[in-house]
Amino acid sequence: MKKLGSEILKNEIFLKREDYHKNILRKITSLRDTILLGGGKSAIAKQHQKNKLTARERIAKLIDEDTTFWEMNTYAAHNMYLEHGGAPSSGTIFGIGKIHGRDFVIVANDATVKAGAWFPITAKKNLRAQEIAMENRLPIIYLVDSAGVFLPLQDEIFADKEHFGRVFRNNAVISSMGIPQIAAIMGPCVAGGAYLPIMSDEALIVEGEGSVFLAGSHLVKAAIGEEIDNDSLGGARVHSNISGVTDYIMKNDEEALAQIRNIAQKFGHNANAGFDRIETKQPKFSAEEIFGILPEDTMKPYDTYELLARLVDDSEIDEYKAGYGQSLVTAYARIDGWAVGIVANQRNIVKTEKGEMQIGGVIYSDSADKAARFIMNCNQRKIPLLFLQDVTGFMVGSKAEHGGIIKDGAKMVNAVANSVVPKITIIVGNSFGAGNYAMCGKAYDPRFIFAFPNSKIAVMGGAQASNVLLDIKTKQAEKEEKTFSAEDKSKLLNEITKSYEEKSNPLYAAARLWIDEIIDPRLARMYISRAIECADNNPDIPRFNTGVIQT
Repeated sequence: MKKLGSEILKNEIFLKREDYHKNILRKITSLRDTILLGGGKSAIAKQHQKNKLTARERIAKLIDEDTTFWEMNTYAAHNMYLEHGGAPSSGTIFGIGKIHGRDFVIVANDATVKAGAWFPITAKKNLRAQEIAMENRLPIIYLVDSAGVFLPLQDEIFADKEHFGRVFRNNAVISSMGIPQIAAIMGPCVAGGAYLPIMSDEALIVEGEGSVFLAGSHLVKAAIGEEIDNDSLGGARVHSNISGVTDYIMKNDEEALAQIRNIAQKFGHNANAGFDRIETKQPKFSAEEIFGILPEDTMKPYDTYELLARLVDDSEIDEYKAGYGQSLVTAYARIDGWAVGIVANQRNIVKTEKGEMQIGGVIYSDSADKAARFIMNCNQRKIPLLFLQDVTGFMVGSKAEHGGIIKDGAKMVNAVANSVVPKITIIVGNSFGAGNYAMCGKAYDPRFIFAFPNSKIAVMGGAQASNVLLDIKTKQAEKEEKTFSAEDKSKLLNEITKSYEEKSNPLYAAARLWIDEIIDPRLARMYISRAIECADNNPDIPRFNTGVIQT
């Protein structure tokens, strides 16, 4: 065992860093508080006037008392669709909550946001919820209250593979996997959206509020001339007593939620994956100190071991190949009692046995080779993988190319891509270029992926990218026989840098679901532990096979 950490000198540098990170977190938290209001206080009041609970109130009553709803994708659609009035949290809420002590994926339409209409990113968010249910074999509950597709953007949500229809396809696949699905119709459920609750195992409907039909009364009149009101067309009594489409009539939201809890209580128990867990031990050092360890500028170095000392149980690790490929730390450890294999970028400049200096955050050939072998070991031993990303990319230059950096990088990427144990990724700082891929970015199917508030996600660093883009624009101007003054170049560089920084911000990534959530670094242990707890519900771990790897 390697004991980690040291008492941090809380000097001026530490305090400046701490203030910087806490200020970012305050802004993120303040934004989250606004998002949690959905369509706003007046829209919430209108929902209450109809004797209906809001989506988050429904979830709070559904889950066990004194437990916390583990919400995902809270910042979905942030600063998107502004020309249509915006869509806080994309008008849909999803996460994982405990019902009678078991984890359930819960998806709820937020009727305070455009009557719960589906924007393009709403479909993507619902698909992510279903993906989490399938990957972790978690039962899923849908609380339906939606006006259907947001028609002004129908061309971006209707026909493609990751559009609206894929949700119903997934309903069928989830059912075939033996994963329970329960739906409560607590408001309108229109057109194609009607299939979601009815393709679930059981459907409840709230009398006077819930309705299900392929075409509402106005469209029915336009299409076939029939005059009928929505309740007579597809209300609770019609579908429970005449068509047989729904299974339970509920008086109100509260009764529907209580009935779901009754149904869920009687589910049978399945085998779990068997990931190793023992009694938890707290780290020797406070998670509060993470704020003072991480620099304000993500390009500056820091000691990754100090970060690990505040994440892992008892602040100790079993480090694999400690003296080899030191720009990556690979280690076995425990977090909240769970056994984990950690792959973390070392952000300090390190000196190799050959006397060479390795830049922190860069992946070298020896590091990639080490990580690939370590990932294979974790798969062989059924140990979940934790990737702590703070990577600026792979090493470049003639020496790296002649040494086979592409081959070794491909070896690592292959191992990550084919890994069968759960992968959890936290973006601690930078996530640039192919480093994002090698360190299990979203494209490499992490079960869950989170980011610290100071993180940056882009194809390269802002300074490099801005200068490249400026050079391109300058050459274009020269071809057009235009001249750029030093002032023009400075102004253009500032504009490019600002735009690039905005798009590498974690809020930009969270809005587009590149990450599942922006998290408080002090809660990282909880997020990792909950992720493995959820993953442990799926006992089906296929045999690990990397295919062809160049050695």
